[in-house]
Amino acid sequence: MPKFVLKALIGCYGKAKVRPQPRSRKCAPHASSLPLRQSLSNLSNSSLLSPEDLSLSLIGSNLFVFSLAELKAVTDNFSKNHFLGEGGFGPVYKGYVDEKVKPGLKSQPVAVKLLDQDGVQGHKEWLAEVILLGQLRHPNLVKLIGYCCEDEHRLLVYEFMPRGSLEVHLFKRFFTFLPWSTRLKIAIGAAKGLAFLHEAEKQVIYRDFKASNILLDSDFKAKLSDFGLAKDGPEGDNTHVSTRVMGTHGYAAPEYIMTGHLTAKSDVYSFGVVLLELLTGRKAFDKTRPLKEQNLVEWARPQLTDARKLDQIIDPCLDNQYSYEGAQKAAQIAYHCLNRKPKTRPEMRDVVKALETVEDLGETPKGVFVFTATPETGEEVNSREVYREVKEKLEKHHVHLHKLRLPRTTSAQSIIHGLHKNCRCGYRGKGVLLPSLSSRHSLG
Repeated sequence: MPKFVLKALIGCYGKAKVRPQPRSRKCAPHASSLPLRQSLSNLSNSSLLSPEDLSLSLIGSNLFVFSLAELKAVTDNFSKNHFLGEGGFGPVYKGYVDEKVKPGLKSQPVAVKLLDQDGVQGHKEWLAEVILLGQLRHPNLVKLIGYCCEDEHRLLVYEFMPRGSLEVHLFKRFFTFLPWSTRLKIAIGAAKGLAFLHEAEKQVIYRDFKASNILLDSDFKAKLSDFGLAKDGPEGDNTHVSTRVMGTHGYAAPEYIMTGHLTAKSDVYSFGVVLLELLTGRKAFDKTRPLKEQNLVEWARPQLTDARKLDQIIDPCLDNQYSYEGAQKAAQIAYHCLNRKPKTRPEMRDVVKALETVEDLGETPKGVFVFTATPETGEEVNSREVYREVKEKLEKHHVHLHKLRLPRTTSAQSIIHGLHKNCRCGYRGKGVLLPSLSSRHSLG
């Protein structure tokens, strides 16, 4: 961390209590950036940086400036009982703020993040986050409420996201598993957040898009967090930003890793990785798996365009409860996002539109329905009705008839032979019959 940057900022906020002017009501919360958003690179690297420069950049942000004592009070002196987790920036604690802490501050739970002085991130990343979230507002970006810059201490205060990160829901099995519709909702929300950053007046490249940086509110609405590695997009005739390669293994685009050339399409690749995680329930990189399956993209991408193979990589936790057509379309979106040629990857706004068409398909199960043919009603009497019901469901879900499973009854045998009569699978057997009268029917 350059000493001239630190000296320019130490003590400037805790004492001066600089409060920007309230944001104009004409500015919608999802509008693009403020008209004159300051450059991240200029503010974080300039040797001429002054307190006035930063306060000017935050005009209209409505950020609160907290003292260290105030944040200790709201977190019970950063008690372990308030501990939420820890990332590259540092530990995070839950707190509660109201007007007693700061006049005009809405009563609400908050997440207080402390910069770890020995961590991988530092003052520059803290400053980038204050600048970015102080000037940008969107429903799919986590809201920064305020910050603290006192002596060597750097803290950030966010809105509290009660459901934590996408990572814990996908990969920590003690959490309730995410159904198909919720996964789509999260993917669309995260895509909207990225699209907003890419289309801001001064483009922002997120650079660290991953499951752990997607936070979820009580309704599973996705919001992007951790903007310490964000960079301004290329300007003028420049096609990319040259920067030191940073990010998380498994998520970074291959061209960025090889050349250090960063573009918005690098974020698109990372989004494709997360979409693949949502589809498969697997981590981007997992050393616990066989060698050929450790890198999720290398293992799964070749199978995304083959409907027969796709069925084998979908997260088994979904238990076939998802739209088969929707899964195919989502897989195609991921496939294009993961293209090794950056220019052929889609824009995030197009990804949002494509995912919304998938969401419109609903959550019609690809997988299972149950019916009962009871002895009391007579199996032969019910055979026509059962046949009609099964056939309708098969046609509705576009399933493969050769995977039909029915009860062990005479009428069931005639049904399975009848349905296979016009099937192209070449079935010539007697059917696979289950022993119970009430059984699960596998829809492809």
